[in-house]
Amino acid sequence: MADNEGMAGSGRERARHWQYAELPGVDLLRARYVRKTFVRHTHENFVIAAIADGVEVFHHGSGDQYAGPGSLALVNPDTPHTGRAGGPEGWRYGAVYPSPDLVAEIAAETTSLRGTPGFISPVLDDPYAVGLVHQVLRAADEGNALAADTLLRVVVTRLLRLNGGPLSQRAPRTAGAGVAARARAVLEERMDRPPTLDRLAADLGTSPFALLRAFRDTYGMPPHAWLTDARVRRARRLLDTGTTPAEVALVVGFTDQPHLNRHFTRIVGVPPGAYQRERKNVQDPGQRLLLPSQAWQNRQLSQT
Repeated sequence: MADNEGMAGSGRERARHWQYAELPGVDLLRARYVRKTFVRHTHENFVIAAIADGVEVFHHGSGDQYAGPGSLALVNPDTPHTGRAGGPEGWRYGAVYPSPDLVAEIAAETTSLRGTPGFISPVLDDPYAVGLVHQVLRAADEGNALAADTLLRVVVTRLLRLNGGPLSQRAPRTAGAGVAARARAVLEERMDRPPTLDRLAADLGTSPFALLRAFRDTYGMPPHAWLTDARVRRARRLLDTGTTPAEVALVVGFTDQPHLNRHFTRIVGVPPGAYQRERKNVQDPGQRLLLPSQAWQNRQLSQT
């Protein structure tokens, strides 16, 4: 399957965001973006993005990071980051999003890392690992469960050995962090009807700017940006259960489906309709491709 086959989009920008039933809980992405800009957001899973062409720029930590051909953009769970093209030609990449539980399982079995494993540097130059990521996507496309699972575990092990370490524990809770956590709980509970910053601060016994500062220090983004990110996360879960995009929009607090479409695409990279269609295909046996030849499997595993 060619890199652009089956991807949703128009013009030179195309993307496919899907799952493979034999890799439960692992999101897969293949995309080419030119003018696409990802707003500040987080993921529940790890991000392992293998750049094939062009340059991706993403704000991570205190500055911009640059990932070019043969390198990987690596983001730990719940870490705020952005994404955009580093040049007029855009960038093309494939990505896998393994869950924290899967990465911890692999780390315990194949590395000496202790504590909660994660990536140390957000960019790693490793053409071999880039190739492995694209092989995982190809194996998933072709219905080769053995190769997809094997190659995913091999590439995660390699990246942890080259660039892994225990994730730093969160700073001790302060009064500001406590207020931020309570504000977050309110926003989660009232996602479809959130209060104003002034009302939220008053209910928590603080001032609007003190709350804004505490929330940004704790979660890496202001409350309104965090709320949009949380709404999209919940929207993804609802879409996975078969809820229509129009219904999802209202449940999570967007004014209508176009409002959901705009924010969902700016964070996930594809519209909610295309996202949901790919999820349905995971459960549809008619969409499953035939296994490739034994010779193909042997060749992939011998290369690994």
